[in-house]
Amino acid sequence: MMEGSLSKWTNVMKGWQYRWFVLDENAGLLSYYTSKEKMTRGVRRGCVRLRAAVIGIDDEDDSTFTITVDHKTFHFQARDGSERERWVRALEDTIARHGRRERWSRCVPAPAHRHGDLERRISEADAYLQIMIELVSKMTTRVSELAEPQDKNKGQVILDHSNAMLDNIKHSIVLLQIAKNTVNPVNGVYQGPTNPSQTHIKEDLSPRVELGSECLELSTPTLPITPLEHIDSPRQAMTLLVPDTSYSSSEGEDDFYDADDELVDIVAPGPSASRTCGAEGASVQEPASPAAVDLPRTRDGEIDYDALYEDDSDSDLGSMENHGSVVTHLLSQVKIGMDLTKVVLPTFILERRSLLEMYADSFAHPDQFIKIVDQPTPRDRMVQVVRWYLSSYHAGRKSQVAKKPYNPILGEVFRCHWDQDGESVESNTTKQEVGDGPVPWCSPDQLSFVAEQVSHHPPISAFYAEHVNKRIQFDAWVWTKSKFLGLSIGVHNIGRGLVTLLDLGEEYTLTFPNGYGRSILTVPWIELGGSVVIECVQTGHKANVEFLTKPFYGGKKHRVTCEIFAGSDKKPYYIAQGEWNSRMEGRWTESGRTEVLFDVTNMKPRRKRVAPISRQAANESRRVWRHVTAALRAADTDAATTAKRRLEQTQRDAAKKRVDTGDRWLTQLFSPKGEEGWEYTAPLSKRSEPAASTTPTRNATDTDTR
Repeated sequence: MMEGSLSKWTNVMKGWQYRWFVLDENAGLLSYYTSKEKMTRGVRRGCVRLRAAVIGIDDEDDSTFTITVDHKTFHFQARDGSERERWVRALEDTIARHGRRERWSRCVPAPAHRHGDLERRISEADAYLQIMIELVSKMTTRVSELAEPQDKNKGQVILDHSNAMLDNIKHSIVLLQIAKNTVNPVNGVYQGPTNPSQTHIKEDLSPRVELGSECLELSTPTLPITPLEHIDSPRQAMTLLVPDTSYSSSEGEDDFYDADDELVDIVAPGPSASRTCGAEGASVQEPASPAAVDLPRTRDGEIDYDALYEDDSDSDLGSMENHGSVVTHLLSQVKIGMDLTKVVLPTFILERRSLLEMYADSFAHPDQFIKIVDQPTPRDRMVQVVRWYLSSYHAGRKSQVAKKPYNPILGEVFRCHWDQDGESVESNTTKQEVGDGPVPWCSPDQLSFVAEQVSHHPPISAFYAEHVNKRIQFDAWVWTKSKFLGLSIGVHNIGRGLVTLLDLGEEYTLTFPNGYGRSILTVPWIELGGSVVIECVQTGHKANVEFLTKPFYGGKKHRVTCEIFAGSDKKPYYIAQGEWNSRMEGRWTESGRTEVLFDVTNMKPRRKRVAPISRQAANESRRVWRHVTAALRAADTDAATTAKRRLEQTQRDAAKKRVDTGDRWLTQLFSPKGEEGWEYTAPLSKRSEPAASTTPTRNATDTDTR
């Protein structure tokens, strides 16, 4: 057993409360008490059954964790990260142990002769016990009748040995009962001796249990409350301690359970899923795909892949509840904090686009990016950088349900461009082409973008955007590190971006927030969290941005706060707050003037322009993933999985060939910069001359107060 103190969230009025916890690994039960002294008396406050439970942690908080089971989520808080780690590991091991036991008993039933042999051994031991009890009783009477002190002492020695043997037989019966229940467990937990003839050892073996009033008042048919004087067997006493469902004494007092993290029912797979059992336990195949969906066709009857990518509708591959067996099996293979980079995720969670294309959506509002150059002062330009940066995230979410973009293959490239306000397709045909850069066929008045997967381990993506006439460019690299958090998946975005205003000589460095896929067992949703810094060394202006994760009780989702400082000032000259996916408001602190920083309801993302797949190179994203995309749009999971595996195998074969030949992978459009960074090899700053007239940069002492 493991025991120690933790704090447990009780309800809104009482908040966090100290409790003494005991983890019984054999029973698969986490019990808690109001104090250690109450624990020694058995006054249990509540308990959490760990069979089929799911542990969750918050990557933004190193001390709290959750246990979700029996349609409830219990919240706990340790003293620090190391103590949480100790509890989480012990809980995970217990859950895994009982999960293996459940799968083994379901897939490979215990041999009948082994179970019968144990029953026979228990019966034999009980028969010997009956004989010993009768002999010891007679011996006790005989010793008490002896008159000579010497004879009485000798008789007492024999009696003591006999009582010791009696205790050993009793202990042997308990061990045999444990062995029997281990081979053929009831609900995966130890149930105690079951032979009615063993009632005579009740006084010695039954746990000393004193029930608290809160447990006696609990009215649930799954937890019978029986006074100890009416307990007829050790099994009845043990059943009292191991209820059929988790409970808390504060239920009925508005105890808080996180509805977003509620665990779905895990039922036995039906016709849509198959389960096979082998030496390693249960393996779960993906549910069969639903009826096929008609795909857009060209005049020649071929699949119109370009139309597929322009279709933002969600294909229905079934709800997460329908895939519960797949997700549950996946969760059983990973541990809290495990790196998911090399874990193969089920196909039905994929979004119909590459991660490289998702990065392009940072410029879905190209006018907000281009306007940075037009601002008259360093303060205005910094505020505009923040406005563009924070308003760019909502456009990257194509679905109400969180899905994962395709992992780009090594060497994959994505190109696109956007029109500005007032431009039309017809006018673009008459304009000159830039002839070089990310998209050589776009015009100088269009914003162009290119991305390349420059590394596979670690998975690094580099991307670049520019507007020739406005002489502004953006260079960035980022690699993602996924971590399993129990009920969530955390994605750490490691990298940096650089906005460069060529004619003003200003560079704005920025970092990226972390992403979280919450409620992965029900309806997954995306959350951003962490600190971001946007800084211009030339002007000394700096923005501190905080993406706030939703607290487990109350609060709003997607909250963001921002403070912008000038130079060494301790007071910000601009503050903003709101939600990154809806609306943010800002205020100039010195004048008190307020404004809407952005409102996404009035900002329709501009559709990016991509070359037709027939004109794309073999390594361009939409061409690479076209068969997977078509299968997902057709709701054909099997075909999507097959196409995805074919791509992955091609990558593995190519990597093996490079190892065998000693060849080194060479990137196409980006080159390493420094120890870990990447940069576009032909940026606008290298391809063009400075403009004839430039606007001077105002320094950090700018006194514009707005």
